Amino acid sequence: MTPEINPGDTAWIMISTALVLLMTPALAFFYGGMVRKKNILSTLNLSFIMMALIGVQWVVIGYSLSFGADHAGIIGGLDFVGFNLVGKTPGPYAETIPHLAFASFQMMFAVITPALITGAFVERVRFSAFLLFSLLWTTLVYDPLCHWVWGKGGWMGAMGALDFAGGNVVHIAAGFSALAFALAIGPRKGFTITTMEPHNIPFTVLGAGLLWVGWFGFNAGSSLAADGLAANALVTTNTAAASAALVWGVLSWRENRPSVMGIATGAVVGLVAITPGAGFVSPLGALVIGALAAPVSYYSIQFRQSKNLDESLDVWACHGMAGVWGALATGIFADPAINQAAGLFYGNPTQLLIQAVSVVVTIAYVSTMTFILARIIDAWLGLRVSGLAEEIGLDLSEHGERAYS
Repeated sequence: MTPEINPGDTAWIMISTALVLLMTPALAFFYGGMVRKKNILSTLNLSFIMMALIGVQWVVIGYSLSFGADHAGIIGGLDFVGFNLVGKTPGPYAETIPHLAFASFQMMFAVITPALITGAFVERVRFSAFLLFSLLWTTLVYDPLCHWVWGKGGWMGAMGALDFAGGNVVHIAAGFSALAFALAIGPRKGFTITTMEPHNIPFTVLGAGLLWVGWFGFNAGSSLAADGLAANALVTTNTAAASAALVWGVLSWRENRPSVMGIATGAVVGLVAITPGAGFVSPLGALVIGALAAPVSYYSIQFRQSKNLDESLDVWACHGMAGVWGALATGIFADPAINQAAGLFYGNPTQLLIQAVSVVVTIAYVSTMTFILARIIDAWLGLRVSGLAEEIGLDLSEHGERAYS
């Protein structure tokens, strides 16, 4: 029987594609509010430029390497290069929407993932080196990992690893790559000596709110249909974000006062944690996952600070560690009544073991590859700007523009 396009499913995926694209400029504001005012344009652009750079890379080669014909479970083939054979009819990954709609939806995940990493090296990275790193990282790290998990024949998916919307592929990959890059580039000038306070917390709150909205497309869109599973993913997404924001607020209140930026950060952490399990767990499971994600990331930030490591905007703590918890929690709370898969609490401890293996392999691969790429680019171009350029600020020294007159 020839697959037929479903107008409702297609409309939902096209809306979800737009929502996920919105998340990248939302991330730009989320990060931009946290830096000093002399670096806000640079920080905004580190995210915004990914819509251009990876938007081209995905069409030319990225989609094919991620979702092309399988080669040994490791990488896709070249059959979709230049979106060849990616047309208006359904493709191999979704029977009720155009292949073009699926490929475009997946593009937005590829766009935001390297943008997430930028929080590790804001205020000191050379723009040319960053562009080269992002292009190589997406091609050599993101695309293979995407194929492992979501591509037909990919070894991690074949093993049974559950990743509904990007726990491994997006958040663990970005978070641990951020940590590796921070180790390679070194701290900002004056780190631990000079006060580096956020210059515009309202920007960060705005970014967090827009991320929350966009995440409905990120997670519920990953159902690839306008159906009950999408509705479940939408509800679990909102529930995890809400519970994590509340718990983060309580944690910060206990130590001082309820931090506005902390509550916004907590919401994002909850969104990260539920991503791999949004289509596998119940709303009650999501509430627990979000509530526990908050202390995981909160105390990971304190640990990072105790080590005087300048992973500037805590990508590792908020995306890496919350992503790890979310992937493992999926192996605990996956409810067969939601989407067939059963976790530890539903009589299948093997699923937790599979999730753990997928997490360890992902961390090892992305960390090693990122550190090697960063070192090579550092030796060739230099990763960071000069001390004088850093003192002036990257808005002027790298882009010749000033955000505020």
